[in-house]
Amino acid sequence: MKYNLTDVASVIRSKNSGPYELTFDIIFKGMDMYQQVKSAKVFTAQMFALLYHIPESQIISLVHFDPAKAVKITVVRPIPSGALGETDVYGAQQHAPLMRMTFEL
Repeated sequence: MKYNLTDVASVIRSKNSGPYELTFDIIFKGMDMYQQVKSAKVFTAQMFALLYHIPESQIISLVHFDPAKAVKITVVRPIPSGALGETDVYGAQQHAPLMRMTFEL
């Protein structure tokens, strides 16, 4: 079955994790869906790199955090926060590709 991430997650966000990193949080509505997504390995470094058009080497960590029904991905910022040419100082607008994400279970 095909799912939209926005239908099964209660939180999809991005934020700074220091001036040189961005963190993405996906918090699922229910434990059953979270466990299915985790078991199916929907979120991998390869999948996230393709979604964000970045090399896998730019992914610092990808963690499933069971107590919060969450996936947390941290990546190297393409431009440091506040640097010349940087357009999202807080990193709060980088989650848009996740909002369009679909997956199959």
